[in-house]
Amino acid sequence: MAKKPKVLPPLEWLEPRVRLSRIASLICFFGLILLLAAYYLVFADLHGARPWVILLIELVPLILLAPGMISGSARGHSWTCFVINLYFIKGALAVYDPNRSLFGALEMLASLAVFVSALLYVRWRFQYNRKLAGEGAL
Repeated sequence: MAKKPKVLPPLEWLEPRVRLSRIASLICFFGLILLLAAYYLVFADLHGARPWVILLIELVPLILLAPGMISGSARGHSWTCFVINLYFIKGALAVYDPNRSLFGALEMLASLAVFVSALLYVRWRFQYNRKLAGEGAL
């Protein structure tokens, strides 16, 4: 039996969602970067380690993803969804340390916000592109 094609939402419905999810993903992405920078430069007790070295190590994956996020690439946003899970896991581990529990919870929330907003951007962006290409019209 032939599978019924899915009907794509109209462009008027998709356009504001693509724009808002992109803005939200950028705000959350740079918010996570600011959270990491503030924690490691101001609050973290690194026992003699240089805070800027630790911060640089923490930010390397995000710096590599930044061009794709800034340019609005759906593929860059999807890669961000994969990589951001590392920060969620790191935050979950930090929650169990009494000295870092607040930072861990904030890192988990920030990474979850990046994940959800970037995922929604990817989904709606691909639907928008398919609709522009003429697919989904009955």
